[in-house]
Amino acid sequence: MLNQSARLDLAFQALADPTRRGMLARLSQGPASVSELARPLPISLPAVLQHLQALEASGLVSSEKKGRIRTCRIVPEALGLAETWISEQRALWAARLDRFDEHVMRLKQEGKDNG
Repeated sequence: MLNQSARLDLAFQALADPTRRGMLARLSQGPASVSELARPLPISLPAVLQHLQALEASGLVSSEKKGRIRTCRIVPEALGLAETWISEQRALWAARLDRFDEHVMRLKQEGKDNG
């Protein structure tokens, strides 16, 4: 479980940055070289590489180097862990809100019965 927690933390840290989310959005269209990813960004190439390192550490992106070109790809399965956690939290909170709603309705009904 600790390993999963660390992976989940890395995924959310990677997703927390708008530049990295933009890179993921671009990679969702298909593989891209580092220079293609960097072209539209208003940051230096070393900064782009740092963002890519964070994405790779999280498992959301993989890359391979052929010659002088490093090509990056999104790893869609890696979002599964974050998606599962979010779904579990949504279900948990929906159940809590349903119970709260039932409680409020009971209180209202008791108020009508006593008044």
